[in-house]
Amino acid sequence: MAAGEAVGRQEARRILSSFVEPTRQEPGNLQYHLHEHEDGRFFLYEVWRSQEDLDQHNATPPLRAFLENLSTFLEGTPEGYFDTMLSPYPEVEPLPA
Repeated sequence: MAAGEAVGRQEARRILSSFVEPTRQEPGNLQYHLHEHEDGRFFLYEVWRSQEDLDQHNATPPLRAFLENLSTFLEGTPEGYFDTMLSPYPEVEPLPA
């Protein structure tokens, strides 16, 4: 791994890590986890109450800024998987705003 790759990975880790706690506080977020594979790849596992909640999350300025510069951190094509959860979370009363 070249020095530039290590710096890029550290910056990506820093930025992605900074999203975890704020995202977990967003309305509609049920799960948000960041994983780093031993080969340096990052994985986000997120579960949202609805597509609308996910769309609102994807429109937040910090995430938009990161996504606009995503190619800076990539060595290949990103993979995304969007599926329907077969074992949904039980209905929970929404928290007061």
